[in-house]
Amino acid sequence: MKITLGALIFALAINVFALPNNLGEGGVTGLTMILYYTNGISPALTNICFNAVLMVIGYKFLDGKTIFITAYVIGILSVFLKLTEPLAYHASEVTIAAVSAGVLMGTGMGLIMRGGGTTAGSAILAKLANKYLGWNTSYALLFFDLIVVIPSVFVIGFESMLFTLISLAVSTKVLDFILEGFNPKKTVTIISEKHEVIASEISDKLGRGITVLNGVGYYKKNNKKLLYVVISRAQLLPIQKIINDLDPLAFVIINDAQSVIGEGFTREFFEEDDESPNPNEL
Repeated sequence: MKITLGALIFALAINVFALPNNLGEGGVTGLTMILYYTNGISPALTNICFNAVLMVIGYKFLDGKTIFITAYVIGILSVFLKLTEPLAYHASEVTIAAVSAGVLMGTGMGLIMRGGGTTAGSAILAKLANKYLGWNTSYALLFFDLIVVIPSVFVIGFESMLFTLISLAVSTKVLDFILEGFNPKKTVTIISEKHEVIASEISDKLGRGITVLNGVGYYKKNNKKLLYVVISRAQLLPIQKIINDLDPLAFVIINDAQSVIGEGFTREFFEEDDESPNPNEL
């Protein structure tokens, strides 16, 4: 259901807002739009042709389930692109069309990816970058999209390309929001001789649970205690202040958490409640 709805929303973004207002797009979708502007070829047709090549690449690197779902997405997206061709909104202000297209594209791609598929094209490359290089999916998608968008200036013009960049920025943020949730998390790993007092302060002041891990330094072979904690983005500065105040020499690693599922976090996906204690012990 998510995938089908996402494909419909994505098709509406292209036919209702992007094409009627001379906007571009990245990846394979951008190429199909360029062919539409220059030769009048329907994106519903070129979408299948171009993606067939990338499906061969994806088949070698992605799991079978993802490939199967992606093949379904390509098919259903082409159907929706054909069915929604008569729909068009000629905006009096191109900014409105750019933002609307970005919101719908990001929402559509987000629903498709949440369903385990991709919109193929650069989305396959973004999934590969996420899987093998650890890149953030939405920003990897933006990177590959820009490779197509920037040269499109020779077809749609400089002004339309700038509006396309606005659309891409909006879609990236919306996609990031859908994939990461309402309150993206950070993971913090702390190595300090004062781990006990730091853990106590984090627990008391931030209400977050801490996992204590045992480690051994390679060079000196001495035992170390590592603190591992998951926090909200808003708690990043407070936890850094706690660590710096108690042990300025502490070794701290901060990473983005793509998704956090478990007690104290799954619930927060639907409601903000960072003030309550969260026993996220691993």
